Amino acid sequence: MVTILGSAGFIGSAILASMRRAGEEVFAPLRQDPAIFERDLGNVIYAIGLTADFRSRPFDTVKAHVSVLADLLERASFRSLTYLSSTRVYSGLEAALPHLPISVEPSNPSHLYNLTKLSGECLCLHCGHPATRVVRLSNVVGVSPVESNNFIDSLVREAMTGRVTVDTAPDSSKDYIHLEDVVECLTKISREGKSRIYNLASGTNLTNLDWTNSLQALRDCQVTYKPEAPANSFPVISITELQEEFSFRPRSALEVLPALIKQQENKK
Repeated sequence: MVTILGSAGFIGSAILASMRRAGEEVFAPLRQDPAIFERDLGNVIYAIGLTADFRSRPFDTVKAHVSVLADLLERASFRSLTYLSSTRVYSGLEAALPHLPISVEPSNPSHLYNLTKLSGECLCLHCGHPATRVVRLSNVVGVSPVESNNFIDSLVREAMTGRVTVDTAPDSSKDYIHLEDVVECLTKISREGKSRIYNLASGTNLTNLDWTNSLQALRDCQVTYKPEAPANSFPVISITELQEEFSFRPRSALEVLPALIKQQENKK
């Protein structure tokens, strides 16, 4: 049995839909559901979190990434727990390996996200339960029951108007992972993962230009990069643990573009 916490979100809803299609036994409670502490939860996937709005909701961010998790680890009964963190914690580093030291700056408001995610990671790894794991997720793209407001989805929505304006330079690059790879891997990790920390990523960076060129090949639109737009690049993310344990071969995240375009067309 699998319990999904955060099943109303972009990733959690995709996992829930996939498992229900497969006929899996799945429990998707609300955060305040007392049944969480009254039954065995089986393999838990903890997908509760805040992303873009964490700066304006600091207390909610701490609750989502740390407080609710701490209560669960202390009081609930489960076989395993997989905590969804983020590869954003590698920002500013030259390498993205699971066991490298990570620096944060409490005086920087943007680091609240990293600090709370790392606190949640530390709780999982040192709570005393032998089957708690951390998965640092890359930038996830794909079609989910809950639409995302991430960078790629925003590009696609703008493309539907015929004009796309990009705030960062064409050579800005980061790792993107296909949502279907995320769903498949999280299911496997929650049941049989041997490592304590995983990077769930594609292991290959894509540039803004990769995305806009592919978008223009599928949809007639004009793309403009703002003058003197900053170039933001992230380190290539190591996926060694996934490759060694599960023979993981990620698909290209660019493959999601036709489905994202169709999703927007269906809304008209």
